[in-house]
Amino acid sequence: MDLSHPPLVSIIIPCYNQGDTLPLTLDSVLQQSYLDWECIIMDDGSSDNSNIIAQKYTEKDKRFHYYYQNNQGLAQTRNNAIKKSHGEFILPLDSDDLIHKDYIRIAIEEFKKREKVKIVYCKAEYFGAKTGEWKLPEFTWKSFLVSNCIFCSALYRRNDYNQTNGYNPNMKYGYEDWDFWLSLLESGGEVYRIPQILFYYRRKKESMSKDMGKDTLKIQEAHQTILRNHPALYHFHYVDLYNQYQDIIHSRWFVFFKYGRIVSKTMKKLWNRTYL
Repeated sequence: MDLSHPPLVSIIIPCYNQGDTLPLTLDSVLQQSYLDWECIIMDDGSSDNSNIIAQKYTEKDKRFHYYYQNNQGLAQTRNNAIKKSHGEFILPLDSDDLIHKDYIRIAIEEFKKREKVKIVYCKAEYFGAKTGEWKLPEFTWKSFLVSNCIFCSALYRRNDYNQTNGYNPNMKYGYEDWDFWLSLLESGGEVYRIPQILFYYRRKKESMSKDMGKDTLKIQEAHQTILRNHPALYHFHYVDLYNQYQDIIHSRWFVFFKYGRIVSKTMKKLWNRTYL
């Protein structure tokens, strides 16, 4: 790929009643050292002042674009925003998180050096109710099939997105980013993590992911949906996948370790019933 000329990067920001956090997020976009970007703010039916805030930024900088839709959920909102965008590269960004001023610039440089890479992300840090480095494990296929280690704000090519069905709305309990990464990588490709903290994840006292951690049934359903969405991928890796679940049950870092036995048992039953 010829990146001698700066490619346009589309920053995709879904927004739903997050007018209180949106300004900081948009400021982090505005401060990017990489200048060839557009920012698509897709309002998913907010009833707060999100529209007023977003429109102030569209007036401040023509690279911001604001759209409103009736509520459709996060996955479909991302897809709809991507349809409105024009960039060669895509960077999803939630409307309460932040990116370092050099994140896009460094990521594009890595794409230029690594032709086989499909996903570029970085190290991350918490802010808000929790602070400190977000210590995610290194990407390996073996671990990635049972637990996501790539947050939603990674960069990827539009051409690769177009080879998938986008973010799947059937991921109703979250994990739509993990499901999408699996879709992106099913046909091959590599992942690269920039060894610098360039992404900042806001940790609230209550969050969707935290709520899921308390609900075993939602965890099971989310994993079952992942399996159903990617039967060929999991069929190919199934033996390693199940063995990995047994290893991970006692792992400290695995976010679902308390429920590991339940989840892996459920996955085995689902697989035997559906694919064997």
